[in-house]
Amino acid sequence: MLHNDDMPLPLCALCICLVAGFATIPFASGQNSSPKQNAARPTPPTRDPNTPGYVTAKELADGAVPPANVDGNFILGPTHDAAAESADGVPKGMVIEFTMNSSDSKIYPGIAREANTFGIPDPADPAKLIVTSSHPAPYTRKVAVYVPRQYVPSNVAPFIVGADGPDPLLFPALDASIAKHKVPVMIAISIGNGSGDAQGSERGLEYDTMSGVYAEFVEKEVLPLVESQAHVKLTKDPDGRATMGGSSGGSCALIMAWYHPELYHRVLTYSGTFINQQWTYNPQTPHGAWEFHEHIIPESPLKPIRIWMEVGDRDLFNPNVMRDNMHDWVLANEQMAKVLAAKGYHYQFVFARNAGHVDRAVKQQTLPEALESVWQGYSAPAVKK
Repeated sequence: MLHNDDMPLPLCALCICLVAGFATIPFASGQNSSPKQNAARPTPPTRDPNTPGYVTAKELADGAVPPANVDGNFILGPTHDAAAESADGVPKGMVIEFTMNSSDSKIYPGIAREANTFGIPDPADPAKLIVTSSHPAPYTRKVAVYVPRQYVPSNVAPFIVGADGPDPLLFPALDASIAKHKVPVMIAISIGNGSGDAQGSERGLEYDTMSGVYAEFVEKEVLPLVESQAHVKLTKDPDGRATMGGSSGGSCALIMAWYHPELYHRVLTYSGTFINQQWTYNPQTPHGAWEFHEHIIPESPLKPIRIWMEVGDRDLFNPNVMRDNMHDWVLANEQMAKVLAAKGYHYQFVFARNAGHVDRAVKQQTLPEALESVWQGYSAPAVKK
């Protein structure tokens, strides 16, 4: 969904209703209706982590983060100072960037939704959004590859793949965490999206589709370029591979591991869009990523996935034009924590007070701990001499 971590709070408040249908404003006609620019934008309510039906969670002292080696549910206080793990004075990794063009992709040749057009709910089913203005369109995406100073050329390395890249917070966090031996010496691959947002867009197609296609795109079209451009060797061991992202990038991170557990075992999400936003409609997963906590995880065998999740108390809440009751980001993440616990997954769920959608301050506060948590239990293979 909306990637608001760099936006000031007033702008975030203006943007929160632009989700999954993109407006709470009723449309008088069809697909090409434009939103009223002066319509009031409702701000999301501040949710109480102790709401009946939410998971039971441990309240932490203000400014504290959970211990990385403990599973379960935690509540952060309202102050979100940057983590004490500073990258000052530690070896800095190198970042290699390159660009990918849609014309070179066999998997994602590119789509876009026409400007100022939005979906309309299916009259027969409010959980289905009809989008008629999506069409083929080219794109370019930037890929940034972080190689830590400690990486030994020719060694096979674990790695983390991130959505909506390049990620300005991830690489410094890795500098500090690797130097302090809190995470393995890993490569980080921060992949830009194919543009747009939500249903009918290239980003929505990549991140919100409930299938293994995006993971296959990364495996077949991105990782070979990473190895050749950055001169690194990436592990094939799924236990040494992680995914991460915020908003729809967060749901994408879980989708990658869920549909391809032979490729990824570790998932890190901020404000995961575990809601009904998939397009086009798929009768096998009619409610999109909402299906994860509604049916898929409860009804599936345990998978070898470890997950770290965060949501803010002012995270997105939008009934939107679909009126399907499946667009509450806080409720979706709370329900994710509930079903993960019931199935016996290793996970850590953080509810952040005084926090919005993919909140930048919360990410700065928690990312080193989140990385350490999601890499719990990893043992790097012995390096062959």
